[in-house]
Amino acid sequence: MEFSRRPEFEKEFRHLLRKYRTLEDDLELLKKYLENLPRGYDPAVFRITGLDIETEIYKVKHFRCRAMKNKGSRSGIRVVYALFPLEPKIEFVEIYYKEKDDIDCDRERISKNYK
Repeated sequence: MEFSRRPEFEKEFRHLLRKYRTLEDDLELLKKYLENLPRGYDPAVFRITGLDIETEIYKVKHFRCRAMKNKGSRSGIRVVYALFPLEPKIEFVEIYYKEKDDIDCDRERISKNYK
C-alpha cells in the first residue's frame, strides 16, 4: 500500500505536531493498521457519504495519540483520507483536532481535489 499526503494535510500536520510530539509515530501506526483494513470498521473509521464523488473518502474518529495522556483512542484528533483501491493507494487529505463538537470534514476541499 502506497501512502501520500496532500499539501494541506502537511500544513495541518506540522501545526499539530508542535503541540503533540508523538504525532508522527502515531500516524505510522495508523498506516500499519490501514494496510490491513483500508476501509476500517465502524465506529473507528467510517466512509463519508453525500460527496457526489467516486473516490472513497474515510474519516478516522478513534485516533490514538500517545502525547495525550489517558485519552486512548478518544484523543479528539480526526484524520480524513482518500482510498484508491485499484492502485492501491491512500492519500491523507485532512487532519484536525475537534474542539467541543465534532466539526465535519472540509467537503469543499474534497470536492475540489477528487472526482
